[in-house]
Amino acid sequence: MNVLAIDASNQVMGVAILKNNEVIGEYVTNIAKNHSVRLMPAIEQLMKEVSLTPDGLDKIVVAKGPGSYTGVRIGLSTAKTMAWALDIPVVGVSSLEVLAHQGRLFEGYICPFFDARRGLVYSGVYQYKNENLELVYEEKNIAMDAVLDLLAKGNKKVLFLSPDLSLHKEKIMDVLGNLAIIPEGPYHIAKPSLLGMAGLNRDADDTHGLTPNYLRLAEAEAKWLKAQKENN
Repeated sequence: MNVLAIDASNQVMGVAILKNNEVIGEYVTNIAKNHSVRLMPAIEQLMKEVSLTPDGLDKIVVAKGPGSYTGVRIGLSTAKTMAWALDIPVVGVSSLEVLAHQGRLFEGYICPFFDARRGLVYSGVYQYKNENLELVYEEKNIAMDAVLDLLAKGNKKVLFLSPDLSLHKEKIMDVLGNLAIIPEGPYHIAKPSLLGMAGLNRDADDTHGLTPNYLRLAEAEAKWLKAQKENN
């Protein structure tokens, strides 16, 4: 089975190709440039390098957010369009879950997060059990203070993974102290190969029904809905 994994949900943009459970190609960048311009050329170049044509793909796995509103839409639109055109299944995986897979060998809690501004983060808490990644606390758009208070009550080692770690590191250490485990920089970058592995054996989503996992509405959408309620 040939699987294409696509992640454009945050600043890190990555694509990977897996063949029969083996990663045969991966492309990752961590630069703030327009994913809409760079994603398809990256896919085309990677497929060329591994000598694979689009009609050789069997499945597409895509990171569905949370993250950048624009990035999530670009990734999902690309994946869904390709899946529809090639008549192959598509699977959406949480971007937080993808990042959590970086902590596969860690025995405590794993807390991936993305900064959501104004003291808020997109976050969830995971743990590996019996070689499977399980969700301990559901993913939310939540105050970082609330996340840390919850983890402090658990009195358990916590591995923090985030490309936005520098914004919250001081607070994490103040609240959790030695319970907080913060690895080196590369561990905070989500890998599309892990995304592909996460979605490898999952049932397909409805191609047209697969929607972004924003965890909250964009500000413009929230204001529009509020105005509609006030007018009714």
